[in-house]
Amino acid sequence: MSDLLLGFGDALTPVTILFVFLGVLLGYAIGVLPGLNRPAALAIAIPLSYYMTPLSAVAFLIGIAKASGAGGATTAVLINVPGEPNAAVTCLDGYPLARKGKARQALQAALYGSVIGDIVGTLALILLARPLANFALKIGPVEMTALMLLALTFIAALAGKSLLRGLAAGIFGMLVATIGLDIESGTPRMTFEQVELLDGVPLLAITVGMLALSEMVIQTEELFSQRGGAATPPVRTDASGDRFGWGEFRHVLPTIMRSSVIGTAIGIIPGLGPSVASFASYGFAKRFARPGERYGEGELKGVAAAETADNAVVPASFIPLFALGLPGSVSAAILIAALTVHGVIPGPRLFEEHGRLIYGIYGTMIVAALLMLVVGRVGLVAFAQLTRVPAAVIIPVVTMLCVVGAYLEVHSLFAVWVMIGFAALGYLMHRFDYSRVTFLIGFVIGPQFELSLRQTLIVTDRDPAALLGHPIALAILAVAALGALFSLRGGSRALSSGDAV
Repeated sequence: MSDLLLGFGDALTPVTILFVFLGVLLGYAIGVLPGLNRPAALAIAIPLSYYMTPLSAVAFLIGIAKASGAGGATTAVLINVPGEPNAAVTCLDGYPLARKGKARQALQAALYGSVIGDIVGTLALILLARPLANFALKIGPVEMTALMLLALTFIAALAGKSLLRGLAAGIFGMLVATIGLDIESGTPRMTFEQVELLDGVPLLAITVGMLALSEMVIQTEELFSQRGGAATPPVRTDASGDRFGWGEFRHVLPTIMRSSVIGTAIGIIPGLGPSVASFASYGFAKRFARPGERYGEGELKGVAAAETADNAVVPASFIPLFALGLPGSVSAAILIAALTVHGVIPGPRLFEEHGRLIYGIYGTMIVAALLMLVVGRVGLVAFAQLTRVPAAVIIPVVTMLCVVGAYLEVHSLFAVWVMIGFAALGYLMHRFDYSRVTFLIGFVIGPQFELSLRQTLIVTDRDPAALLGHPIALAILAVAALGALFSLRGGSRALSSGDAV
């Protein structure tokens, strides 16, 4: 109780609220700017948190993570351009509403849905994370190894079109994580006589290179390929009769509450992410549509369903992060980098070692949700103007921020070259459909997986038959195997139908 009171007190200090506000403001701006997405925004912002306190740093990044998702709805509604894959669902009804002169209604439905979904996901985090962490403390390294294998399998199966390519990306990420000094003997591994690699590959350089700089390369390629093409004209947000009142709110409220539950449930499962939540919530709403509701032609409930589920995923994905140390999404993986910089290691002992910080984070998440509502309502028209900023201006600015951010981590040009190298690798992985998200999550959980695997080999004396004494681990491995089997069968059917066509 003392940690709870002290933590919420820390969250309500003026300095912490200021950093949450700055994060929300920056998140909205980045979400609205075409070509930028939530992971890229977080990767760019991590260097800004170096000189903050741990709570202020996490509060700043959480504000960005939450608001960038809500801000992404603006481009989807006004110019029919999804900043992220999950925003493609918002385009289905958001842009038709805007063409009918109801852009403000669509944007406010997205905003209210985002805030309510975010609050529901945050409440689930507060209620479930600690009991799950207490359970995790009771399981041994064998079960933890099986759990990480399950998480990696799910993420690999759902982050791309091919399970095998996803697993290859994740295992390669784990391999890169082994660079540096051996965790037991202190022997250098794959350092190639580079002193800078003795502490391992810089996490920030990989994160910024893989997510932000490679995305700028992809955006540059698309910019040159689209030159000369006609752009979608933006829609005005000051049409008469475009009002979102109590009647419209009552119309979408049941959909918002249902989508909040769907998004929260999907966010808890590692690897599913906001795209799955948005499509699942939209499909559920469409299936139970009432007479006269035409989804895909400008239905307000369609916008609310997609945006609510999308934003409920963000706090819900922190449940496996705080309780088990497993990032449930790429945003959670990036948050690990920020916590690690400040000496905080996510996992089951997080509540015992940093209880005050965790409750402070809970408080900042609630504050961020409320500020997201205020900033979104006040800045609705102003943020809409950012959709006019051309990609030719955004790309050089973001590239410069990537270089500066990578340099600031270790104050060395070596980190900048590492970032550029992994940006090139990220671009190639994108071109050949290898999941960058799975690679990054594999890299993040790599050290913990190696430690648990070594402990497992000691506990079982390298005898597979010893696993029979660990029924929970066997059950988890069975679920992972079944998931992989269904994923492979699904991919084979898709390939067969593609060949038939």
